[in-house]
Amino acid sequence: MSKGYKITKITILSVVVLLAVLAVTLFTASGAQKKAKYLDPWKRDYFEQFEDPRLQVIAHGLLAANSHNLQPWKIRLDQQNPLLLYLYTDNERLALESDSLARQTLVSQGTFLEYMRVAGEQLGYPAEIVLFPDGEYDEQHLSESMERKPVAKITLSKASPQNNPLYEFMFLPDTNRMAYQPDEITSAQIRKLNKTNTDQDLILSILNDKADIEKFGAYGVEGTEIETGLRRMNDESARIFRSNEYQKNKYRYGFSFEGQGTTGWKKHLLQGLITIIPFLNNEEASTKLAVEAAQTAAGHTPSYALILSKDNSRTSQVKAGMLYSRLILTAHEEGLVMQPLSQVLQEYPEMHEAYGKIHREYAAAGETIQFLIRLGRPTQDTPLSMRREAVDLISE
Repeated sequence: MSKGYKITKITILSVVVLLAVLAVTLFTASGAQKKAKYLDPWKRDYFEQFEDPRLQVIAHGLLAANSHNLQPWKIRLDQQNPLLLYLYTDNERLALESDSLARQTLVSQGTFLEYMRVAGEQLGYPAEIVLFPDGEYDEQHLSESMERKPVAKITLSKASPQNNPLYEFMFLPDTNRMAYQPDEITSAQIRKLNKTNTDQDLILSILNDKADIEKFGAYGVEGTEIETGLRRMNDESARIFRSNEYQKNKYRYGFSFEGQGTTGWKKHLLQGLITIIPFLNNEEASTKLAVEAAQTAAGHTPSYALILSKDNSRTSQVKAGMLYSRLILTAHEEGLVMQPLSQVLQEYPEMHEAYGKIHREYAAAGETIQFLIRLGRPTQDTPLSMRREAVDLISE
């Protein structure tokens, strides 16, 4: 055996060993060996650990879509009535920069309530929901008002379980940001989706005209470009980005790589790299990825949906969230997925022009657009997102 051959063999072996060590280092930094406890609430039998029926429905409610995945829900259980509970907005879980008026936060209260309602019917604990039993918030003292006034009073009653066809679809991811198939939504599907709106104060529109699709796609890109061009918005997102399994198990809310559909070894590779070399996840790189994702979404969406309210009261915001949950569960039943495009509907100063433009065009009678939603058939599945424990929502 020649000396050169031995050196080459040693070199190759060294490279293999180095790559193996690097892979182990990255996957360890990612936390690949850790159990994903933050996904436990998605298990169908998760609620069964609780004897209290209120906790059983709460365990389903926390699966609902919510702004920034902040899960801004706080529950107070009545100490005298074992079937009575109150939902409050958690004023420590606000996106103060991007959701400066807390509109999306209140919409998120509605998504939670509707999931609770569906679960209660399925489990034999139908829910009577009264919104703002003590009146709406004092907007001049919003945070204190959130602490003092409940969003809803929920009274459960014992009844025979009723099969709700939407129940099984609660356990699917609420948002799919990937490209959608080009197939048009059928007329029958549109009729079924439109039936989810049972509130005369809300307007639901499914739009698949080519001109509308192009306009909404452009709004999605424009809103993303405006938001990602603002340092304070990027900083807000960065504060709730969970870069590895350790952080996801610790916090169980916020953003992660799964939000962009990244799974498997690629997810752990990226998590390991970002954990070891944090500056790789810089503002410029994140902005580029977000804009590219918006552009891809704009070019691969066959339909959009709008949810409008006749006013912009807190009650209407919550009702819009309840409708959104019914809409997404019905969409899942039809094999469809959705993604809300929230940026262009946000109320901070830099978004004012784009916000006004879309409202002048699609809410000319003075309505408020609560949701602009991509709608279509998926080209790929999207992972589940982090969720807190049901008991962590309980407040004294």
